[in-house]
Amino acid sequence: MSDQAASLPFPKHYLRTAVSIAFFLPGLIFASWASRIATIQQTLNLSDAALGAILFCIPVGLIVSLPAAGWLISRIGSRRLALVGIISYGVALIGLGAAISVPMLMSCMVVFGFASNSVNIAVNTQAVATEKIYHKPIMASFHGLWSLAGFTGAGIGTFMIGKNINPFYHFTGMTVIVIIALIITYRYLLDDKGPAEARQGFAMPDRALIKLGIIAFCSLICEGAMFDWSVIYFKKVLNAHNGWMGAGYTAFMCTMAMGRFIADWFAHRFGLKQTLQLSGLLTAVGLLIAVIFPQIPTAMLGFLLVGFGVSSVVPMVYSVAGKSKTMSPGMALAAVSTIGFIGFLVGPPVIGFVAGIFSLRVSFVLIAIMGLCVTAISTKVKL
Repeated sequence: MSDQAASLPFPKHYLRTAVSIAFFLPGLIFASWASRIATIQQTLNLSDAALGAILFCIPVGLIVSLPAAGWLISRIGSRRLALVGIISYGVALIGLGAAISVPMLMSCMVVFGFASNSVNIAVNTQAVATEKIYHKPIMASFHGLWSLAGFTGAGIGTFMIGKNINPFYHFTGMTVIVIIALIITYRYLLDDKGPAEARQGFAMPDRALIKLGIIAFCSLICEGAMFDWSVIYFKKVLNAHNGWMGAGYTAFMCTMAMGRFIADWFAHRFGLKQTLQLSGLLTAVGLLIAVIFPQIPTAMLGFLLVGFGVSSVVPMVYSVAGKSKTMSPGMALAAVSTIGFIGFLVGPPVIGFVAGIFSLRVSFVLIAIMGLCVTAISTKVKL
């Protein structure tokens, strides 16, 4: 048993369970939002181009969080940042559901983006510390819980859409559940605030971390596109009825969750570089299938492949970043996840702009190119 594990005031599996829940809760929040984007678009009578422009407010919130997130995690630790971040994330979600005007929606999106990046850095820092205690790869399994939450949130969202339940009531109910679960599990998260962390301020990441961030950026563009546009793609391109609008999103979330639960084993068996190369190819092929054959069965097959493709990239990249020898885990993850999360949040509004000029099918081709970039960059990077 490691010294850190021995110093825990509770069994180490309590910590792993708490971190798993800490991943599940923000996944549930984001999936709740993603599942109702089409509803909110219709309620506010927004075109695809207008929605794309408005979605840029989430990256604005992320950019605002850049100088704050790394500083906060170095001052208060990842446990406290996770608590504050997840609660803020949920409150912002309620605001999105309550929005009755474009300015109100945009304001809530900025807060949503700020909170999402803070939570992302906090929970991944907890995961890196837990992985060190276990002395084996478990990072992907945590991300699998985030994906499982997305699958759960998508299913709940589909039910809410079918019952014509207002997003405000939907989002309020989910936030209450999230906060209760967070309060119960918070005490079992690792209190990592310490003098060494507190002395660190902002530092530029080295070239290795920047390359890892670029790989995450390309993959998260694809992932963000699926979250924000898969339902709309099924509705507008495939003319799917209400009962099938969320089918592609659900298929994507299912294989992404499944892929993350086997990613640690796969990377150990075949190597990290080969895993990332295959991931990029699966993403690109899946998106192209959905574009070339715009029918519900073929599009679902394509989205299933995309789910497998994006499943392992971010967990593997974050795990490597957390072992950086030039920066603390929290600061290294802040650097890499920030670069990656920009892709996650910038990708969807770019799709909206391209769709407004050309079509959603054309925009999905551009996203497929990002999948190929994951393969290309992974081939050239020393991992």
